[in-house]
Amino acid sequence: MTKAVLFDIDGTLIRTGGAGVKAFERTSATVFGIPNGTNHLRFAGGTDTGLLQDYFRHHKIQHSLENTARFLEAYVHFLDHLLATTSGAMCPGVTNWLGGLERIQNPPLIGLLTGNIRLGAEIKLRHFGLWDAFKVGAFGCEHSDRNKLAEIALRRCGMMLGTPLDGDEILVIGDTPLDIECARSIGARCLAVATGSHSLEELERHQPNWAVPTLDSISPEMIRTATSPHKRIPRVRTMPGKKGSR
Repeated sequence: MTKAVLFDIDGTLIRTGGAGVKAFERTSATVFGIPNGTNHLRFAGGTDTGLLQDYFRHHKIQHSLENTARFLEAYVHFLDHLLATTSGAMCPGVTNWLGGLERIQNPPLIGLLTGNIRLGAEIKLRHFGLWDAFKVGAFGCEHSDRNKLAEIALRRCGMMLGTPLDGDEILVIGDTPLDIECARSIGARCLAVATGSHSLEELERHQPNWAVPTLDSISPEMIRTATSPHKRIPRVRTMPGKKGSR
């Protein structure tokens, strides 16, 4: 039985219209004097601290606590501003899923497994009125490796529930192959959703337990009662133009 459900944020819960990417770019230009300094970064599925490591290495900037703090302090400032001026939306099915999880008898713990630093995650989700739905989380400020974040989330969920959890009692929901990989790293089940920057076909090649165009294509009840370890949900339609970003 699923005892905890952990959501990725960007491309899974929300689309910010690229506010996160733009905030990284603006921080690079204004704080470190490097316009277009983030063009080499691959944001989809990455962690904020991992992206920052790549940024410092690429530009030969000392990866110090001081430089990290300077970057992230400016980043969250720009992120908050850009969210107010950039178009964005919740991904399809999110509201129904969160409500459906809460209505299940003995509902699972609902949490986050995200590459966003905690404050960045809170800024994004509060903008869409979603932050208070999540009771636990593992965040990109805690480790640069998403698989390590999955380990943190597994332990933290067990602490919240008062008993250690096995990986297969966790469901990870995400929109990238890295979400699938991190779920597999702890033995969790994974629902891959093609509302981000990867197509349904790309996600299916990485063999998640479920792969769907949007969360509207499946219900929490279907997931919780499924017994097949690699159940495929029939494709109902393709979703063109659903490209997510941080």
